Amino acid sequence: MIDLTNVCKETIKRKIIPDNEVAKTEDEMILRDDGESIGLFEPLMISEGAHKRAELNDLALDLAARSAAFRSSLPASIASALADLIRSMNCYYSNLIEGHNTHPVDIERALHGDYSADPKKRDLQLEAKAHISVQQWIDLGGLVEPPFSEAAIQEIHKRFCELLPEDLLYVENPETGERLRVVPGELRQRDVVVGRHVAISPGAVLRFLLRLNEAYRKSGRIDSILAAACAHHRLLWVHPFLDGNGRVARLMSYAMLRQALNTGGLWSIARGLARNEADYKRHLQACDEPRRGDRDGRGSLSEGALATFTEFFLRTCIDQVEFMEGLMKPDRLRDRILIWAEEEIRAGHLLPKSDIILKTVLYQGELPRGEVADALGTSDRTARRITSALLEAGALRSESTRAPLYLAFPAKLASRWMPGLFPDQ
Repeated sequence: MIDLTNVCKETIKRKIIPDNEVAKTEDEMILRDDGESIGLFEPLMISEGAHKRAELNDLALDLAARSAAFRSSLPASIASALADLIRSMNCYYSNLIEGHNTHPVDIERALHGDYSADPKKRDLQLEAKAHISVQQWIDLGGLVEPPFSEAAIQEIHKRFCELLPEDLLYVENPETGERLRVVPGELRQRDVVVGRHVAISPGAVLRFLLRLNEAYRKSGRIDSILAAACAHHRLLWVHPFLDGNGRVARLMSYAMLRQALNTGGLWSIARGLARNEADYKRHLQACDEPRRGDRDGRGSLSEGALATFTEFFLRTCIDQVEFMEGLMKPDRLRDRILIWAEEEIRAGHLLPKSDIILKTVLYQGELPRGEVADALGTSDRTARRITSALLEAGALRSESTRAPLYLAFPAKLASRWMPGLFPDQ
């Protein structure tokens, strides 16, 4: 077996069985289906009679209420800017789980075409940019099929991988030096082992993905929230791609929660999973275990382990909503931003009265260009200079030189404006 941990850098070891242990020709390998029963990864949902089901229902309803309240508390202009920052946050923490540490400031630079001269850092910047591009596509309604459908899962993988630099599209056998190319959107054509879990044969992958789609397509409100957790593990259990399964699973769950809760992309579970990475991976491994007796569901896998993971998943979501609520409390956010502005003015990085523009935007949500001079009590020329400095600092954003001014949430200011969102650089 081939150990690929030097490439994917995952805590859970992943191995690929060489061709000579699988099939003699590529055609045989593509077509080989060992006929595994679909029941092997059942149950796909926590049954109504399960021990934890009532508690999980309560958690799902609590999450829905908290998520809705948080979204409704934010003005549209603030929510739009925050969603842009959350994409970078989601990308950073999801890639961090895979061992790729690209700081949000470097991610933001990549979004503006500013890449590192170091080839490895540049590749990671491009990887981050690819992740953000896929999430933005999801946020803009790009998914036609449900996120858990085989078509959506392959499309997410395809869109992510086709934007990766060539060096990140290969996994390597350290023993033979054989490099295996990851084809964007293509289901794996080899047998793999993930930790102690022997994944299904390559020819069976599509059958299992079709069953995944069938199981979750008819979910009601509560079930659709629980399904974001259940599908997360079951997709990883299938391990449909040669590489990139973790990020696809997290993007799929993000999209499922976005649809089920109408989150607006204002929070993400990826930060919580990364901050509890050991527990996250321990729960995933436990979900691979077989049923533990007659009181552990009716499927082949442990329903109790799936329920425990679902509880962990939902509590992590609730924790992240509460964290974002704390950061975005109007009084506290305004105080942090204005203190920053005062310090920048004293340091000579911003012009006097810059804080007045920020305060006006914070209260009104936007500031038309034609009203800036009046708000400041200055000439138009001075108003333009103050505004330009704020735009250059990233504190404000605007669609054009004549469009209204809105608050921005740049990653480079996150440590001051939104402490705890990202680690310090």
